[in-house]
Amino acid sequence: MAVKLSFPSHLVRRLVLMIGGEAMQSGFHFALNIMLLHMLSAQGYGLFAIGMVMGGVGLSYIRSLTAVPASIWMSKSTNSAGVDTYDVAFGTAALIVALLMAVGTAVLMHVLGDPSGIAAGCFVGAWSLRSHMRTAFFARRQQVVVSISDGAFTVAGCVLTGLSVWLVQDPLQTVFYALAAANVFGIFVLVRLARRSLRISFRMPTRRRYVRLWPQLRWSAFSATTTNIQGQCLALLVAGIAGPAAYAPLAAVLVLFAPLRIISLAFVNMTQPDLARLMRNNETGRVWTQAKIWALVMGLGGLAYGCAIMFVLPMIRSQALQDASTWFIGLFVIANFVPIMLYIMPRIVLEILGDFRIVAFITTGGAVVGLALIAALLAIASPPWALLGSAVSEMFVLVASWYFAHHRMWNIEHPDEARDSRLGVWRRTLPFATAKR
Repeated sequence: MAVKLSFPSHLVRRLVLMIGGEAMQSGFHFALNIMLLHMLSAQGYGLFAIGMVMGGVGLSYIRSLTAVPASIWMSKSTNSAGVDTYDVAFGTAALIVALLMAVGTAVLMHVLGDPSGIAAGCFVGAWSLRSHMRTAFFARRQQVVVSISDGAFTVAGCVLTGLSVWLVQDPLQTVFYALAAANVFGIFVLVRLARRSLRISFRMPTRRRYVRLWPQLRWSAFSATTTNIQGQCLALLVAGIAGPAAYAPLAAVLVLFAPLRIISLAFVNMTQPDLARLMRNNETGRVWTQAKIWALVMGLGGLAYGCAIMFVLPMIRSQALQDASTWFIGLFVIANFVPIMLYIMPRIVLEILGDFRIVAFITTGGAVVGLALIAALLAIASPPWALLGSAVSEMFVLVASWYFAHHRMWNIEHPDEARDSRLGVWRRTLPFATAKR
């Protein structure tokens, strides 16, 4: 049965609203990075960049363990009581994950040379918790409230970080504290405007509810770990082997592409609840059509954005760059980000189907490829070449994501002709081979 190929205009309107809030945050983070790039030493900016990387790690764990599952199960709930129940369970889990990320970040930053690491830990914890709450309110279709909260965070962040830079000679620690306070203020505004109380529960029913979902979520947790290894191993390996100062030139270029990650997150928050509802209604054709449309939009948008950044790179002058070739680094960064933009939609499809095990397999393969290539390139070449290993890793994830998403959707639409994927064939034949030996 043919599916009419129509552009989802109602999603475009929602996207414009969501990106408004995301753009404010992205613009603020972008401006702050550029300002600190010219103020801090290579060591200081490298530490700041690692703190931001740990923030990304925290967001990925929050997304995998609490935010995405909350969005999916809240969207599939047929009554408000079910929505509230899942909101409390995943909100409680989000608080625990945020606290663990805060402690982990503080320890890592101290080891890498941050005098205390506590400020960075506070920032990562608050940012992670606010990220979960934003996704939960998106699932409740309160996009306007979330956008206003984003604006409040941005204004508070500008004021507090501005004061930090103006009043303190070495503002690394105070900027982290300012960012943490801005995130807490954003959470406060979000809760007040939504007129909903923060409900956290450690009672037995809440724990049992989360435990019942753990068989699926454990694969999401494993996937989050391998995703972080695959996506952040570049920063951690370069900083760990060559030092934070060696990572500074790479971070200076990577930060220019940070808006793409923010925009991609807006796409996820916008499309995932709708696609989950369509899948619940067995409208698989519409799900697959929208996935392909949005993938094309994001891929072309990422490529166009990368080409525009290449014109800006020669204008950047900073001691943190250490005479590195920004043009050379920029080409490799584009090779990293375009695949990321292209595989977001098939990954969303796999997640709403509950195929967290397949996602874990994909990210594990990408992590293995990335770790091996980046470590090898760091041993024989300068740090910018490590971006090549990261790009190959992203290409692996791109190909595997589309292959498995296409396979799952084909089987759903053709139940009488269901066939195994290559991974399924391998897993099915492995016990036979073992017994035969």
